[in-house]
Amino acid sequence: MPFEIVQNDLVSLSVDAVVSPANPAPVIGPGVDYAIHQKAGPALLTARQQIGQVDRGDAVITPGFALAASYVIHTVGPDWVDGKHQEEQLLSSCYQKSLALAKAQRCRSVAVPLLAAGNYGFPKPLALQIAIHEISRFLLENELQVYLVVFDKQAYALSEKLFKSVSSYIDDHYIRRKILDEYGAPQAEGPQSEARRRRQALNQNQPGHDTDWPNGHDTDWPTRNPGEALEVLASTALPGPADDWGQLLKNLDAGFAETLLQLIDRTGKKDPEIYKKANVDRKLFSKIRHNMNYQPTKTTALAFAFALELDVAETRDFIGRAGYALSHSSIFDVIVEYFLVNRNYNVFELNEVLFAFDQPLIGA
Repeated sequence: MPFEIVQNDLVSLSVDAVVSPANPAPVIGPGVDYAIHQKAGPALLTARQQIGQVDRGDAVITPGFALAASYVIHTVGPDWVDGKHQEEQLLSSCYQKSLALAKAQRCRSVAVPLLAAGNYGFPKPLALQIAIHEISRFLLENELQVYLVVFDKQAYALSEKLFKSVSSYIDDHYIRRKILDEYGAPQAEGPQSEARRRRQALNQNQPGHDTDWPNGHDTDWPTRNPGEALEVLASTALPGPADDWGQLLKNLDAGFAETLLQLIDRTGKKDPEIYKKANVDRKLFSKIRHNMNYQPTKTTALAFAFALELDVAETRDFIGRAGYALSHSSIFDVIVEYFLVNRNYNVFELNEVLFAFDQPLIGA
């Protein structure tokens, strides 16, 4: 099951478990912990007091009481000192043990805040990087719906290096495309231009024709025999020769679902390895596998392109089979292309960047 980054109030989410950034001592902490206790009621503090002291990097679980969630997982993050006091290892442990507890309780969904990035002073970009890494690694081996909940964008920050790199790529491609669109640029000639030249040449070679055929109301059209008409229509409508429409239909490219399954077979990997890496739900993948005419969303199609580690050209072809394209007129598409060009096929890291730039997430 997939991983999503959402901007919401954690205590309002309908999930099986919520993770609370707790204090080592059995007291109510500020921020998210306070909000959870307020919603759950005084019984939550009583349950927490019965557990007692919790070490940093560890996690414990209690009932959710008045919360919509069945459980609260209390985890104690590290205080940031200077990065040389096992802060990263302890924060990683918080996510590992929290998710393990959710799994042990057979939870199907869990909501997690960005741990240690508030009062504990952990650098937000590094806290985010650890969260993405640990959650995505867990989901490659387990079935669970995980929400990383961000209350506001101030609590969420990409690394400065990554932000600048992506921003620069957007400037070089998206902004340039917008300028070209505004001020005009020579249009590349493709198959349609070639077909237009064919029709024009055909018209010039036919006496008494001064308009494009057949849209120009060719007066000889009714007198042509069907075989000749089909041959001329095929040669003018499509680049390259064609014997008849039946042959053209036989030569159509495979659809999205068929191509996906063929590519998975090519990798030699099992289905779960691919759909988990794509951040796609098992039920959705089952629908695709059993329906060769399945029409995915663009975000789903791209998720599988990343899971299959296709390059830019292969990705364009692959999503094209579902009717989609990549364009420099879209910030979303440019960010996706940035990851493809840099051969970074981590869907979770891509979603980290897409969220930061207010774009739709892929996969989930």
